[in-house]
Amino acid sequence: MDNTKKMKIKRVKREIVIEEDDIVVIEYPFTIFVNDKEIITLLCSPNSLKELTVGFLYSEAFISSLSDIEKIIIDEQKGIGYVYINNISEFNEKLRGKRTITSGCGKGTLFYNVLDSFKSKKIEHLLAVRIDNIKKLMSQFNKKSELFLNTGGVHGCAMCTVHDIIMFEEDIGRHNALDKILGRVLLDEINTKDKIILTSGRISSEILIKMAKRQVPVIVSRSAPTSLAVEMAEKLRITLIGFVRGEKMNIYTNFLSIIF
Repeated sequence: MDNTKKMKIKRVKREIVIEEDDIVVIEYPFTIFVNDKEIITLLCSPNSLKELTVGFLYSEAFISSLSDIEKIIIDEQKGIGYVYINNISEFNEKLRGKRTITSGCGKGTLFYNVLDSFKSKKIEHLLAVRIDNIKKLMSQFNKKSELFLNTGGVHGCAMCTVHDIIMFEEDIGRHNALDKILGRVLLDEINTKDKIILTSGRISSEILIKMAKRQVPVIVSRSAPTSLAVEMAEKLRITLIGFVRGEKMNIYTNFLSIIF
């Protein structure tokens, strides 16, 4: 399914007005049903919908592993994902009708309590990362953002080794882009304990929690972190780096894991 749509616009530059075609990113409502019960409608980009479904259900604790899923059916025409799982925890049953409003874009509701996130397991082994490698990875990341370069309307997210990008996703929502990555991680059974997440968006507490659940040790962004994200990263021993732009970056936690 296409991620963009061509539309007629009037482009204004000083006193000159020109009518021409422009490319606009598609905003796609996608509703997830779990065991035939409607859970949520995500506003997303219409690609990698299976990965998005799996990543969202894992991030919001509807599943603890891929083995919890019996069947997934994605209906792209109707914008619906049907998931049948064999284990719904009491935690999720209680939260079924209690959605916490967050600072998310592309998706404004999450099913967790932020305070519970501090109970997440700390990163066991810090990942040593060279400054030069962070710069190179972000440079590669920026060049991969083709949909952003064409429309300016999406966020990008990537999972990397310390040397290379191994998967990349784009979406109108930064949470959705990360969930697509985490969905692929589950589907492909990838070890995340020695990996890095790159993102174009703000690093908030919700993003941090998603990473902590998969024991990802390093997160890097072109943008800013929030204060709660930094505090949580410190407690969970996640290395957090923001404002990576050209030769500049801010390192917020785990300074000893960075090789200058």
